[in-house]
Amino acid sequence: MKAIAYQKSLPISEPTALIDVELAQPVAIGHDLLVAIKTIAVNPVDYKIRQNIEPEPDAYKVLGWDAVGEVVATGEKVTMFTPGDVIYYAGDLTRQGSNAEYQLVDERLVGHKPKSLSTAEAAALPLTAITAWEMLFEHLKIQQQAPGHITQTDEVILVVGAAGGVGSILLQLAAVLTGATVIATASRENSQHWVKSLGADHVIDHTQALHPQIAALKTGPVTHVASLNATGSYLDSYVALLAPFGRIALIDDPESLDILKLKPKSLSLHWEFMFTRSMFQTADMVEQGRLLNRLAELVDEGLIKTTVAKNLGKITAANLKLAHAELESGKSIGKIVLEGF
Repeated sequence: MKAIAYQKSLPISEPTALIDVELAQPVAIGHDLLVAIKTIAVNPVDYKIRQNIEPEPDAYKVLGWDAVGEVVATGEKVTMFTPGDVIYYAGDLTRQGSNAEYQLVDERLVGHKPKSLSTAEAAALPLTAITAWEMLFEHLKIQQQAPGHITQTDEVILVVGAAGGVGSILLQLAAVLTGATVIATASRENSQHWVKSLGADHVIDHTQALHPQIAALKTGPVTHVASLNATGSYLDSYVALLAPFGRIALIDDPESLDILKLKPKSLSLHWEFMFTRSMFQTADMVEQGRLLNRLAELVDEGLIKTTVAKNLGKITAANLKLAHAELESGKSIGKIVLEGF
Protein backbone atom coordinates (compact mmCIF):
# COMPACT_ATOMS: atom_id res chain seq x y z
CA MET A 1 0.00 0.00 0.00
CA LYS A 2 1.05 3.60 -0.53
CA ALA A 3 2.14 5.52 2.56
CA ILE A 4 4.01 8.66 3.56
CA ALA A 5 6.58 8.05 6.27
CA TYR A 6 10.00 8.95 7.65
CA GLN A 7 13.06 7.19 9.07
CA LYS A 8 14.99 10.10 10.59
CA SER A 9 13.85 13.18 12.54
CA LEU A 10 14.78 15.97 10.15
CA PRO A 11 13.76 19.59 9.51
CA ILE A 12 10.78 19.70 7.17
CA SER A 13 12.95 21.47 4.58
CA GLU A 14 15.06 18.31 4.15
CA PRO A 15 14.16 16.15 1.10
CA THR A 16 13.73 12.99 3.21
CA ALA A 17 11.84 14.56 6.13
CA LEU A 18 8.77 12.80 4.69
CA ILE A 19 8.89 10.34 1.80
CA ASP A 20 6.51 8.29 -0.35
CA VAL A 21 6.91 4.57 0.38
CA GLU A 22 5.23 1.20 -0.19
CA LEU A 23 4.33 -0.79 2.95
CA ALA A 24 2.52 -4.07 3.60
CA GLN A 25 -1.24 -3.76 4.10
CA PRO A 26 -2.13 -4.51 7.75
CA VAL A 27 -4.62 -7.18 8.87
CA ALA A 28 -7.51 -6.55 11.29
CA ILE A 29 -7.76 -8.72 14.42
CA GLY A 30 -9.47 -8.26 17.81
CA HIS A 31 -11.27 -4.91 18.11
CA ASP A 32 -9.54 -3.47 15.05
CA LEU A 33 -11.11 -2.09 11.92
CA LEU A 34 -9.15 -2.07 8.66
CA VAL A 35 -9.93 1.29 7.09
CA ALA A 36 -9.40 2.42 3.50
CA ILE A 37 -8.34 6.03 4.00
CA LYS A 38 -10.19 8.68 2.01
CA THR A 39 -9.16 11.95 3.66
CA ILE A 40 -6.80 13.09 6.41
CA ALA A 41 -6.16 16.25 8.41
CA VAL A 42 -2.82 17.43 9.76
CA ASN A 43 -2.22 18.57 13.34
CA PRO A 44 0.70 19.99 15.36
CA VAL A 45 1.15 16.55 16.93
CA ASP A 46 2.29 15.30 13.50
CA TYR A 47 5.30 17.58 13.28
CA LYS A 48 6.07 17.24 17.00
CA ILE A 49 6.32 13.45 16.61
CA ARG A 50 8.36 13.82 13.41
CA GLN A 51 10.79 16.20 15.10
CA ASN A 52 11.28 14.20 18.29
CA ILE A 53 10.65 10.49 17.75
CA GLU A 54 12.66 8.32 15.38
CA PRO A 55 11.51 4.82 14.42
CA GLU A 56 13.64 1.74 14.96
CA PRO A 57 16.55 1.32 12.51
CA ASP A 58 15.33 0.52 8.97
CA ALA A 59 11.71 0.97 10.06
CA TYR A 60 9.23 3.57 8.79
CA LYS A 61 7.05 5.77 10.97
CA VAL A 62 3.67 6.73 9.50
CA LEU A 63 2.12 9.87 10.99
CA GLY A 64 -1.49 11.07 10.89
CA TRP A 65 -4.16 11.26 13.58
CA ASP A 66 -7.27 12.52 11.81
CA ALA A 67 -9.00 10.46 9.16
CA VAL A 68 -12.17 9.62 7.29
CA GLY A 69 -12.34 6.24 5.61
CA GLU A 70 -14.39 3.16 4.79
CA VAL A 71 -14.30 -0.01 6.87
CA VAL A 72 -13.12 -2.84 4.60
CA ALA A 73 -12.49 -5.60 7.18
CA THR A 74 -13.03 -6.19 10.89
CA GLY A 75 -11.38 -8.16 13.68
CA GLU A 76 -13.18 -11.04 15.37
CA LYS A 77 -14.17 -8.96 18.43
CA VAL A 78 -15.70 -6.05 16.51
CA THR A 79 -19.41 -5.48 17.28
CA MET A 80 -20.15 -1.84 16.39
CA PHE A 81 -19.13 -1.57 12.73
CA THR A 82 -19.34 -3.57 9.51
CA PRO A 83 -17.57 -3.33 6.14
CA GLY A 84 -18.93 -0.43 4.12
CA ASP A 85 -19.37 1.92 7.10
CA VAL A 86 -17.84 5.35 6.57
CA ILE A 87 -16.17 6.47 9.77
CA TYR A 88 -14.06 9.28 11.25
CA TYR A 89 -11.56 9.20 14.09
CA ALA A 90 -8.24 10.42 15.50
CA GLY A 91 -6.90 7.01 16.48
CA ASP A 92 -3.97 5.98 18.66
CA LEU A 93 -0.64 7.81 18.94
CA THR A 94 1.24 4.56 19.65
CA ARG A 95 0.27 2.95 16.33
CA GLN A 96 0.92 3.67 12.66
CA GLY A 97 -1.07 6.70 11.56
CA SER A 98 -3.49 7.59 8.79
CA ASN A 99 -1.01 8.89 6.18
CA ALA A 100 -1.43 5.62 4.28
CA GLU A 101 -3.93 3.90 2.01
CA TYR A 102 -4.99 1.54 4.84
CA GLN A 103 -4.89 1.82 8.62
CA LEU A 104 -5.92 -0.22 11.65
CA VAL A 105 -7.94 1.52 14.36
CA ASP A 106 -9.73 0.21 17.45
CA GLU A 107 -13.50 0.39 16.95
CA ARG A 108 -13.97 2.01 20.38
CA LEU A 109 -12.20 5.16 19.17
CA VAL A 110 -14.37 5.60 16.07
CA GLY A 111 -17.58 7.40 15.14
CA HIS A 112 -19.83 7.39 12.07
CA LYS A 113 -18.96 10.28 9.75
CA PRO A 114 -21.45 13.17 9.86
CA LYS A 115 -23.83 12.59 6.94
CA SER A 116 -24.03 16.27 6.02
CA LEU A 117 -20.27 16.72 5.55
CA SER A 118 -17.90 15.77 2.77
CA THR A 119 -15.00 13.53 3.75
CA ALA A 120 -12.66 16.55 3.69
CA GLU A 121 -14.95 18.55 5.97
CA ALA A 122 -15.31 15.63 8.39
CA ALA A 123 -11.59 14.84 8.54
CA ALA A 124 -10.93 18.24 10.11
CA LEU A 125 -12.91 17.40 13.23
CA PRO A 126 -11.92 14.31 15.28
CA LEU A 127 -8.67 15.16 17.08
CA THR A 128 -9.55 18.77 17.83
CA ALA A 129 -13.15 17.96 18.75
CA ILE A 130 -12.13 15.23 21.18
CA THR A 131 -9.51 17.53 22.69
CA ALA A 132 -11.93 20.45 23.02
CA TRP A 133 -14.76 18.29 24.41
CA GLU A 134 -12.57 16.62 27.03
CA MET A 135 -11.06 19.97 27.98
CA LEU A 136 -14.40 21.75 28.37
CA PHE A 137 -16.49 19.08 30.03
CA GLU A 138 -14.11 16.62 31.71
CA HIS A 139 -11.30 18.90 32.94
CA LEU A 140 -12.77 22.41 33.20
CA LYS A 141 -16.14 20.96 34.27
CA ILE A 142 -18.11 23.59 32.35
CA GLN A 143 -21.86 22.99 32.77
CA GLN A 144 -23.14 21.18 29.68
CA GLN A 145 -26.66 22.12 28.59
CA ALA A 146 -29.08 21.04 25.88
CA PRO A 147 -28.88 22.92 22.56
CA GLY A 148 -31.78 25.32 22.20
CA HIS A 149 -32.36 25.37 25.96
CA ILE A 150 -29.33 27.33 27.15
CA THR A 151 -29.46 29.30 30.39
CA GLN A 152 -26.77 31.92 30.98
CA THR A 153 -24.35 30.95 33.78
CA ASP A 154 -21.74 32.87 35.76
CA GLU A 155 -18.96 30.91 34.03
CA VAL A 156 -16.47 33.06 32.09
CA ILE A 157 -14.02 31.13 29.89
CA LEU A 158 -10.84 32.70 28.56
CA VAL A 159 -9.64 30.82 25.46
CA VAL A 160 -6.03 31.71 24.62
CA GLY A 161 -4.88 30.91 21.09
CA ALA A 162 -8.46 30.49 19.96
CA ALA A 163 -7.99 30.66 16.18
CA GLY A 164 -6.18 27.33 15.84
CA GLY A 165 -7.64 23.88 15.33
CA VAL A 166 -8.66 23.13 18.93
CA GLY A 167 -9.89 26.65 19.58
CA SER A 168 -11.99 26.61 16.43
CA ILE A 169 -14.08 23.71 17.68
CA LEU A 170 -13.95 24.59 21.39
CA LEU A 171 -15.59 27.97 20.70
CA GLN A 172 -18.45 26.28 18.87
CA LEU A 173 -19.01 23.67 21.56
CA ALA A 174 -19.04 26.37 24.23
CA ALA A 175 -21.53 28.46 22.24
CA VAL A 176 -23.90 25.57 21.49
CA LEU A 177 -23.71 23.49 24.68
CA THR A 178 -23.00 25.95 27.52
CA GLY A 179 -24.28 29.17 29.02
CA ALA A 180 -20.78 30.50 29.67
CA THR A 181 -19.40 33.81 28.46
CA VAL A 182 -16.50 33.14 26.10
CA ILE A 183 -13.53 35.51 25.73
CA ALA A 184 -11.26 34.47 22.86
CA THR A 185 -7.79 35.76 22.09
CA ALA A 186 -6.55 36.43 18.56
CA SER A 187 -4.02 38.96 17.33
CA ARG A 188 -4.55 39.32 13.58
CA GLU A 189 -7.62 40.80 11.91
CA ASN A 190 -8.49 37.64 9.97
CA SER A 191 -8.09 35.43 13.04
CA GLN A 192 -10.21 37.82 15.11
CA HIS A 193 -12.97 37.63 12.51
CA TRP A 194 -12.63 33.83 12.45
CA VAL A 195 -13.10 33.35 16.21
CA LYS A 196 -16.00 35.80 16.32
CA SER A 197 -17.74 33.83 13.56
CA LEU A 198 -17.36 30.64 15.62
CA GLY A 199 -19.22 31.99 18.64
CA ALA A 200 -16.82 33.99 20.81
CA ASP A 201 -18.69 36.62 22.83
CA HIS A 202 -15.61 38.85 23.05
CA VAL A 203 -12.24 38.92 21.28
CA ILE A 204 -9.05 40.39 22.76
CA ASP A 205 -5.44 40.57 21.54
CA HIS A 206 -3.07 38.16 23.28
CA THR A 207 -0.04 40.21 22.20
CA GLN A 208 -1.23 42.93 24.59
CA ALA A 209 -1.73 42.78 28.36
CA LEU A 210 -4.77 40.60 29.04
CA HIS A 211 -5.94 42.08 32.33
CA PRO A 212 -6.92 45.63 31.19
CA GLN A 213 -8.64 44.26 28.07
CA ILE A 214 -10.74 41.84 30.10
CA ALA A 215 -11.49 44.42 32.79
CA ALA A 216 -12.89 46.70 30.09
CA LEU A 217 -15.36 43.99 29.03
CA LYS A 218 -17.10 43.99 32.43
CA THR A 219 -17.90 40.28 32.15
CA GLY A 220 -17.17 39.50 35.77
CA PRO A 221 -14.21 37.43 36.95
CA VAL A 222 -12.71 34.75 34.71
CA THR A 223 -13.60 31.33 36.14
CA HIS A 224 -11.95 29.04 33.59
CA VAL A 225 -8.98 29.22 31.22
CA ALA A 226 -8.46 27.06 28.14
CA SER A 227 -4.78 27.62 27.39
CA LEU A 228 -4.05 26.37 23.89
CA ASN A 229 -0.52 27.74 23.48
CA ALA A 230 2.25 29.65 25.30
CA THR A 231 0.97 28.60 28.73
CA GLY A 232 4.34 29.34 30.33
CA SER A 233 4.18 32.94 29.14
CA TYR A 234 0.65 33.55 30.39
CA LEU A 235 0.59 31.70 33.73
CA ASP A 236 1.06 34.86 35.81
CA SER A 237 -1.81 36.51 33.91
CA TYR A 238 -4.05 33.50 34.50
CA VAL A 239 -3.34 33.55 38.23
CA ALA A 240 -4.13 37.27 38.41
CA LEU A 241 -7.30 37.00 36.30
CA LEU A 242 -8.89 33.87 37.72
CA ALA A 243 -11.44 33.89 40.50
CA PRO A 244 -10.65 31.76 43.55
CA PHE A 245 -11.12 28.02 42.83
CA GLY A 246 -10.79 28.69 39.11
CA ARG A 247 -9.58 26.05 36.67
CA ILE A 248 -6.86 26.09 34.03
CA ALA A 249 -6.67 23.44 31.29
CA LEU A 250 -3.81 23.32 28.82
CA ILE A 251 -2.69 21.28 25.83
CA ASP A 252 0.79 22.62 25.06
CA ASP A 253 4.19 21.63 26.44
CA PRO A 254 5.72 24.44 28.51
CA GLU A 255 9.29 23.77 29.62
CA SER A 256 8.34 24.55 33.22
CA LEU A 257 5.44 25.88 35.29
CA ASP A 258 5.64 27.27 38.82
CA ILE A 259 2.42 25.76 40.12
CA LEU A 260 2.99 27.13 43.62
CA LYS A 261 1.54 30.36 42.23
CA LEU A 262 -1.84 28.60 42.04
CA LYS A 263 -2.04 27.86 45.75
CA PRO A 264 -3.33 31.17 47.25
CA LYS A 265 -6.49 31.07 45.12
CA SER A 266 -6.80 27.26 45.25
CA LEU A 267 -6.61 27.16 41.46
CA SER A 268 -6.47 23.80 39.71
CA LEU A 269 -4.39 22.82 36.68
CA HIS A 270 -5.47 20.15 34.20
CA TRP A 271 -3.58 18.70 31.27
CA GLU A 272 -5.68 17.54 28.33
CA PHE A 273 -4.13 14.85 26.14
CA MET A 274 -6.70 13.13 23.98
CA PHE A 275 -4.49 10.08 23.39
CA THR A 276 -4.44 9.07 27.06
CA ARG A 277 -7.44 6.76 26.69
CA SER A 278 -6.00 4.88 23.70
CA MET A 279 -2.40 4.93 24.94
CA PHE A 280 -3.33 3.29 28.25
CA GLN A 281 -6.29 1.25 26.99
CA THR A 282 -8.51 2.74 29.69
CA ALA A 283 -11.77 1.08 30.65
CA ASP A 284 -13.72 3.99 29.16
CA MET A 285 -12.02 4.08 25.73
CA VAL A 286 -15.44 3.85 24.10
CA GLU A 287 -16.23 7.36 25.36
CA GLN A 288 -14.26 8.75 22.42
CA GLY A 289 -16.42 6.86 19.94
CA ARG A 290 -19.57 8.03 21.72
CA LEU A 291 -18.27 11.60 21.70
CA LEU A 292 -17.66 11.47 17.93
CA ASN A 293 -21.16 10.11 17.31
CA ARG A 294 -22.63 12.91 19.44
CA LEU A 295 -20.57 15.45 17.53
CA ALA A 296 -21.86 14.02 14.24
CA GLU A 297 -25.42 14.58 15.49
CA LEU A 298 -24.63 18.21 16.34
CA VAL A 299 -23.07 18.71 12.91
CA ASP A 300 -26.02 17.14 11.09
CA GLU A 301 -28.40 19.33 13.10
CA GLY A 302 -26.53 22.37 11.78
CA LEU A 303 -25.18 23.37 15.21
CA ILE A 304 -21.47 22.71 14.63
CA LYS A 305 -19.58 23.44 11.42
CA THR A 306 -16.35 22.04 10.08
CA THR A 307 -13.18 23.94 10.83
CA VAL A 308 -11.39 23.02 7.61
CA ALA A 309 -9.59 26.06 6.22
CA LYS A 310 -7.35 24.66 3.48
CA ASN A 311 -7.29 21.59 1.20
CA LEU A 312 -3.81 20.85 -0.13
CA GLY A 313 -4.90 18.11 -2.53
CA LYS A 314 -3.69 14.52 -2.74
CA ILE A 315 -2.02 12.68 0.12
CA THR A 316 1.63 12.80 -0.95
CA ALA A 317 4.92 13.48 0.77
CA ALA A 318 5.27 16.80 -1.07
CA ASN A 319 1.85 18.04 0.06
CA LEU A 320 2.30 16.79 3.61
CA LYS A 321 5.59 18.66 3.82
CA LEU A 322 3.74 21.84 2.88
CA ALA A 323 1.19 21.15 5.64
CA HIS A 324 3.89 20.52 8.25
CA ALA A 325 5.72 23.69 7.27
CA GLU A 326 2.58 25.79 7.60
CA LEU A 327 1.71 24.36 11.01
CA GLU A 328 5.28 24.84 12.22
CA SER A 329 5.04 28.52 11.28
CA GLY A 330 2.38 28.97 13.99
CA LYS A 331 0.21 31.06 11.68
CA SER A 332 -2.28 28.46 10.48
CA ILE A 333 -5.99 29.18 10.95
CA GLY A 334 -8.42 26.28 11.16
CA LYS A 335 -7.49 22.84 9.81
CA ILE A 336 -5.46 21.62 6.82
CA VAL A 337 -6.76 18.54 4.97
CA LEU A 338 -5.58 16.29 2.13
CA GLU A 339 -7.60 13.68 0.26
CA GLY A 340 -7.05 10.70 -1.99
CA PHE A 341 -3.97 8.90 -3.27
